[in-house]
Amino acid sequence: MLAQDTSANPASALETEAGHPGPARNIILFVADAAGVSVLHAASILAHGEPLSLNIQRWPHLGLSETSPVDEFVSDSANGMSAIMTGVKTRNGVISQGPDAVRGERDGAPTKTLLEYAEERGLLTGVISSQSIADATPAATYAHANDRGKQGEIFTQLFNPRFGDGVDVVFGAGRQRIGEQLGALETGFEQLAQEHGRPIYTSLEAVPETNRHPIVVAETMDVARATMDALDILQSSPRGYFLVVEWDAHTDDPQEGLQNMADFDRLIAEVQARVDLDDTLLLFTADHSFGLQVDGGSRGEELLAGYDAWKTTGSDEVIVRLDHVLINDTHSAEEVPVLAIGRGGERVSGYFPNTHLFDVILDAWGWRHD
Repeated sequence: MLAQDTSANPASALETEAGHPGPARNIILFVADAAGVSVLHAASILAHGEPLSLNIQRWPHLGLSETSPVDEFVSDSANGMSAIMTGVKTRNGVISQGPDAVRGERDGAPTKTLLEYAEERGLLTGVISSQSIADATPAATYAHANDRGKQGEIFTQLFNPRFGDGVDVVFGAGRQRIGEQLGALETGFEQLAQEHGRPIYTSLEAVPETNRHPIVVAETMDVARATMDALDILQSSPRGYFLVVEWDAHTDDPQEGLQNMADFDRLIAEVQARVDLDDTLLLFTADHSFGLQVDGGSRGEELLAGYDAWKTTGSDEVIVRLDHVLINDTHSAEEVPVLAIGRGGERVSGYFPNTHLFDVILDAWGWRHD
């Protein structure tokens, strides 16, 4: 049941009859994979030479999200993103199914995702990822599977949505891996495209302007361009839209991970300048944290001093000791930041389980979960 029937009322009506702020029309969720508090801090220093210099660190609403699955303390991306998308914690490796699932052995009850709520109510939707579009984080928005490794099976669920007409804009990487798994299922990109009347392009450049429901599965994805291309389509929606953008920020390679986070922040600033915050909620978070800490250095010094020497060794040690940074190449259990700006952002505050973000987004829309 809906708290407010937005399917009957114009999506642009942002004030209730009592004069109180109405629901958000559009919501964009930015997910930096593995970007805990320490990653944001280090990315700010790397990119700007000072702490607290990222655009998102100036957003007015801040909370800390606890990410554990039901049976352990440390989360992977599957449980972490599924909990955000469905409001239900599950087990590591499981995609938007309940904790009754056994990874790779038994399905659990499918848990309805925020994207499925949006599709059911006629919003346009989009999913963008720097990673395989069938990997855990993007998959948790549209699919349900007992094993995140089943990327072929997961990808086919794009064409058989449980609600609405499915994700409108799909831009991601992973073409080779998904293609190999589709082959094992005796299908492929061309066959799926023909069966469902949706071309599956190999690049953003290949998408014609006339296609308003594009799917791109490439080897690598330009997330910045993909996000702007997606907004060109989604912002035409008469009812509003829901967009999820993932950018990998794992810092097992600290230069790569921190640069990704800095680039993601610049993209978010561009999106922020493009949207109307009076009717749009922007959220930033991570699906889990990662073992990185800044434990030395002075202003004016290179944050990643010692990185080049470490990189040339080709070492695969789990613990990496640079001059000012320590990397433990593993996920960690610390809470991750949630930052918000725009319509409904005030709902982000304090410590909370990651499942609370599901409620934050539904509340911003003015909806109740089924």
